Amino acid sequence: MTVHLVGAGPGDPDLLTIRAAKLLSVAQVVVYDRLITAAMLDHVPAQSLRIDVGKAAGSNPVPQEQINDLLIEHGRTGQTVVRLKGGDPYVFGRGGEEAAALLSAGVPFEVVPGVSAAIASPSSAGIPVTMRNQALSFTVVTGHEDPSTATTVDWEALAATGSTLVIMMGVGRIQTIAERLIAGGLPPSTPVAIIRWATTAQQAVVRTELGAVSDHVLDPPSTIVVGAVAGLDLRSPLMVPRP
Repeated sequence: MTVHLVGAGPGDPDLLTIRAAKLLSVAQVVVYDRLITAAMLDHVPAQSLRIDVGKAAGSNPVPQEQINDLLIEHGRTGQTVVRLKGGDPYVFGRGGEEAAALLSAGVPFEVVPGVSAAIASPSSAGIPVTMRNQALSFTVVTGHEDPSTATTVDWEALAATGSTLVIMMGVGRIQTIAERLIAGGLPPSTPVAIIRWATTAQQAVVRTELGAVSDHVLDPPSTIVVGAVAGLDLRSPLMVPRP
């Protein structure tokens, strides 16, 4: 028995890994985030304890320290505990902080990787983050900087890399980010795609240019793609969106 830090993928329950689904089916305690869908929780036994610790922009009802304490508390009971996190636990999911807390407390844990929205969101909109002759690399970066730390994103430097930029949690600061990327040398005509609720039936895609992002009303949860490939739409016309 241990704590499992499980990546739930980008939203579509079909994108859960087999390992994730197996763990959910035997979980006695599930601590889950806001972006977890009801269909994912259908895997969980009816008698299991479910604890919602979901965060939203501007709302943090359960502080991270309290989540860490919950995992330690339940992990010490000997039960099978699943910490279900959107995307991948270690890609802007604060899974590293939870792992560090469990390690410090001497509670055994396992990390189960998930499909990161950083890659799945662009794919679901027909955007390859790398493309021969167009994008030889991609950079995943947070648009939600922690005001409690001295670490800041050097957007001007990122603009000079020539790589595709995949910006997570950046909707609230996209105008400032766009201005800094332009100041760093990216043309205002650089293609931008914003994918909301990627891989779900609610998916919506906004396509625009870097100099015009402020003309659009954008809402989280969204993944923002900046670069030449953001102008592509390689979705097959024969594909029918899944419910």
